[in-house]
Amino acid sequence: MTVVWMMILAWGAGVMSFLGGVLARFEGSAETPAKREFVHAMVALGGGILVSAVAFALVPEGMHRLNPWQLALCFAAGGVAFALLDAWLAKQGGQASQFIAMLMDFLPEALSLGAVFATDPTTGILLAIFIGAQNFPEGFNAYRELTAAGIKRGHALAGLFAIAFLGPLAALAGYTWLTGYPEVNATIMSFAAGGILYLVFQDIAPQAKMRRHWLPNLGAVVGFIIGMLSKQLVGG
Repeated sequence: MTVVWMMILAWGAGVMSFLGGVLARFEGSAETPAKREFVHAMVALGGGILVSAVAFALVPEGMHRLNPWQLALCFAAGGVAFALLDAWLAKQGGQASQFIAMLMDFLPEALSLGAVFATDPTTGILLAIFIGAQNFPEGFNAYRELTAAGIKRGHALAGLFAIAFLGPLAALAGYTWLTGYPEVNATIMSFAAGGILYLVFQDIAPQAKMRRHWLPNLGAVVGFIIGMLSKQLVGG
């Protein structure tokens, strides 16, 4: 029963990205300056949350489990791999940085969710709640990014909905295979952290900036606070 409950929670955390996309799909207000400021604030919020995930969820596990050289190598490999992927996407004429970053944030955290559930289900429940809170603004931004790149609205929502089903699979893998291999989990998380940090500074942060507007970028501060409090509440 614990495994079933864990998989339901992992799916619920993942489906929040779909719900964020649904909000972006049916949000029908006019393209006013206020709306543009809101959208830029959501991008900044998602970027702040991603940075906090790197700082408080992904990197600490690598620092705890890996030696300095292993950590640096995994982190750098993630950055280089995502830079190559970003360059390839640019050559293809597409852009999906927020979508990719959301995916590479969610999957390692879902793996960790499964590993945590094996020893502490209460902390696992709290972790699932905060993963879901992270996914909502990221899904909102990813939907807008995908549709702006020419992907059909229905296909963009279908992609976000499909991500939700990767959550239970990743959590089950973490529960089954990574409980006894924390170094493997730390390697995956460190690799993802390097890639996410690259995407935040290469693609996501520049989208958040508005000339002569200062409030939207405070969204990054709010996003980082969400991640910081998540770390405190989940277990210090």
